[in-house]
Amino acid sequence: IADPQAMIFSPPFFLLALFDHAPGAYGVDTTVFAVILLGGLAMIAWFRDRRWHPAGAAIAALAFGFGAAMAWRVQHTAQVLSVAYLPMTLVLLDRAMKRGSTGYGIAAGVAGAVLVLGRDQLALLEVFLLVAYVIWHLVSAPSPKDELHRINLPLAAATMAGLAIVAIPVLLTAIIAQESNRPEIDLIGAGRGSLHPALALTLFAPNVFGSAGDMADYWGPPSFAWPVKDLYIAQNMGQLYLGAIPMLLILIALGSGALWRREIRFFSVALVLTSLYALGWYTPFFALAHTFLPGVNLYRRPADAVFLMGFLGAVIAGHGAHLILSETSEALDHAALKRGLMCAGSVSTAALAICLAIAVHMDHVGVAVRPLFAAAAIFAIGAAIILDAMWLLPIRPVVACGLLIGFTVADLGYSNGPGSATALPPSVYDMLEPNTRNETLAILKRKTAEGRTDTRRDRVEIVGLGFAWPNTTMTQRLENTLGYNPLRLGLYSLATGANDTVGLVEQRTFSPLFPSYRSKLADLLGLRYIVTPVPITQLDPELRPGDLVPVAQTAEGYIYENPRALPRVMFATSAAPADQDLILNTGTWPDEDLQSTVLLSPEDEKGSGLIATRGHGEVRIVSYTNTEVVVEADSTRGGYVVLNDLWHPWWVATLDNVPEPVMRANVLFRAVRVPKGRHSVRFMFTPISSALSSIWAP
Repeated sequence: IADPQAMIFSPPFFLLALFDHAPGAYGVDTTVFAVILLGGLAMIAWFRDRRWHPAGAAIAALAFGFGAAMAWRVQHTAQVLSVAYLPMTLVLLDRAMKRGSTGYGIAAGVAGAVLVLGRDQLALLEVFLLVAYVIWHLVSAPSPKDELHRINLPLAAATMAGLAIVAIPVLLTAIIAQESNRPEIDLIGAGRGSLHPALALTLFAPNVFGSAGDMADYWGPPSFAWPVKDLYIAQNMGQLYLGAIPMLLILIALGSGALWRREIRFFSVALVLTSLYALGWYTPFFALAHTFLPGVNLYRRPADAVFLMGFLGAVIAGHGAHLILSETSEALDHAALKRGLMCAGSVSTAALAICLAIAVHMDHVGVAVRPLFAAAAIFAIGAAIILDAMWLLPIRPVVACGLLIGFTVADLGYSNGPGSATALPPSVYDMLEPNTRNETLAILKRKTAEGRTDTRRDRVEIVGLGFAWPNTTMTQRLENTLGYNPLRLGLYSLATGANDTVGLVEQRTFSPLFPSYRSKLADLLGLRYIVTPVPITQLDPELRPGDLVPVAQTAEGYIYENPRALPRVMFATSAAPADQDLILNTGTWPDEDLQSTVLLSPEDEKGSGLIATRGHGEVRIVSYTNTEVVVEADSTRGGYVVLNDLWHPWWVATLDNVPEPVMRANVLFRAVRVPKGRHSVRFMFTPISSALSSIWAP
């Protein structure tokens, strides 16, 4: 609920889940493309509302949906959705303000709320953009005071509708952020995700650095070939290509001075500021934003703003098409058009020349010449088509528009087509499909099913099999100790050594509390099976013969069993006081048998009133779901139900339907005190009420 990446508040994916409880890649991809389509249609509707040329609307929609990061990073689903919602929100907001409509205001608030629910960096930047757009609308009105009076009700309706939807999820995320492994990102950490200025060349030659190919062949920033190696962005993150015709239209507008026209000025300024933001530490602007704009320091990688740059560039390109195709007073005059064409020609030629110069300097002419030749040809043809379209416009307007749109489609289909990050063969991701027949996963599913009892639920760990593998356990319904997730609870990350991912063997780092797979924490987690592509001692040199038992060897690697893995639920007949944070940081456990004694914070242990006894107790899991676990306990003298699931204050419990405190136990887990006899303990996840209580507590 609090993790922005979960997307459980995404309406399209909620609908997908209603119709398919275990969707595969086809269902997910179809949903993403449907949302992009809706965003493109909203862009067309917004152009129509402004009475800008239909061909300009089509070019803007194409550049928006298939240009820049929307094409090159389409696998970043949450960010794609955040940007796709922007034109939907903008058209509704514009109608609310221009018509003074409360109904459109409510609709804009709902659309904006869906955008905000992404809770990613793009959503934050888009909120700033929309707020600035409203301010621009007011200050550019003939009488700002009268205009504010006219639109205050629609704006209030939009604000209230939006807040009603986003308040709780955003509040939960804000609270969790403070408890996470990244409560904030410092300027250096964020700056490592900056857009390198050289990547601006991808506006003219998208694959000049080999971004669409294998990582080993990529030679742009950052890479082993490039001199600067202090950036941490993937090879496809800096792609800016919107198409030759959209880029030429932007340059024509720039050279003619049309970018400063009143109707497009806001978006021109926004594009400049967004570009400065994306450049990160290469300009002072991002440092100022990081310091003064609320929320910016929660995010890394300012290069994510490339998505927003694509949207703004698409708007400006579409407006440029409107100007050269317009037969009204808005059309560019001959002198302005001539300046614009000269600007487009000279800048494009200079950019391609710079690409060639860099390739020569870095001795990569051999790999750069083909994409450079293709880019030069595409821009030359694009320029010819623009000139032909302007000549044909008075006599064959449909043909003129068709040429511009058709070439843009072909260009984007070729230049921003399938790449190594966006269109690998389905077999590469077969293990993510719910119905996969992968042998490694089949063994894990069979073994965990065979081992399940009324106290035991085994966990697994998949290390070093590739970037996609850590999350196979989500679609295969296996319980994993380390999936892919850049955002984790800080307590868990510190305890287990969990980083973003364990796609590579070297990414499995250990911690003081989890120094080896032979450790108390591994056992308490119930970590039963470990999969690795190399012999386990290469991953964990601390292991000795017999510590782990080989289970199988498959095409992916080796499967091992930890025979000491403990049950999910245990019964402790005694408690011992312990400094749990000290244990966490040092990895030194007290000399206690954790199957019969539970470690509690001194105040919890003292308040329990229970001393060590020779009593006996048994527990069993009655039911187990994501948000509720019911355990039955039966003991002769009382004790503690210890559930080896992660402790968090949003989990509460009842004992025979009467509230009972959930104590942090054995550093990471949960415990509830029970008296003698048979009792039912119900653990419940209550994020909303618990979060509100924590805020209102004195």
